[in-house]
Amino acid sequence: MIFDVVTIFPNMFAPVICESIIKRAVNKGLVKINIHDLRQWAYDKHKSVDDTSYGSGCGMVFKPEPLFAAVEGLLGYKKYPVEKKDKNIRVVLMGPQGKTLTQASVKRFLKYERLIILAPRYEGVDERVREHLVDEEVSIGDYVLSGGELPAMVFIDTLVRLIPGVVSDQDSVKNESFENGLLDFPHYTKPAEFRGLQVPAILMSGHHAKVEEWRKKKALELTKKLRPDILKKSGGR
Repeated sequence: MIFDVVTIFPNMFAPVICESIIKRAVNKGLVKINIHDLRQWAYDKHKSVDDTSYGSGCGMVFKPEPLFAAVEGLLGYKKYPVEKKDKNIRVVLMGPQGKTLTQASVKRFLKYERLIILAPRYEGVDERVREHLVDEEVSIGDYVLSGGELPAMVFIDTLVRLIPGVVSDQDSVKNESFENGLLDFPHYTKPAEFRGLQVPAILMSGHHAKVEEWRKKKALELTKKLRPDILKKSGGR
């Protein structure tokens, strides 16, 4: 899968894409991540990509020209008016008006071969970008950030780890929080006793069926206690 991220702060991405699981995915050739500076598609000598809002108001708005030019330059054809549409490519805008990203919703992006991700700042983008350039808008939560860079990183990370071959133990991905409508069960590791605190005996019993039963029970208990809203969404258990 190919990711093309368009931003005015390209240097923000290096610490994320050059470490851990994402770096491993890149080294394996499973993903390719290209970070593009939006200012290279700016028209004026100052390389400006934003301007004041019509109708007055505080804050700056990303102009349509550089964003259209960026997407069309990456695609190699005009997005609007549409000359053609590649069903394997999706243009995604990171912004608060989009649907909130969930573990379930992120999976549908796996069917695309390439994602072009726009990471705006300030007051967002000219509405013509949202209406005629992007395919959809994605939010990572109901709170305000300084820009779309961090959401873009979150979006990429959640998606990359689901690509087969990225995480060595694929079962660990299948059994994570939110995968089955529950939070993950409690985990313990060595030592078996720490400052008088014991690992539950069932986990050291070697009885796999009972361990699995214990884990399901604890996952349900944790979800009821910490995130009852998840159970309501899934119709309860």
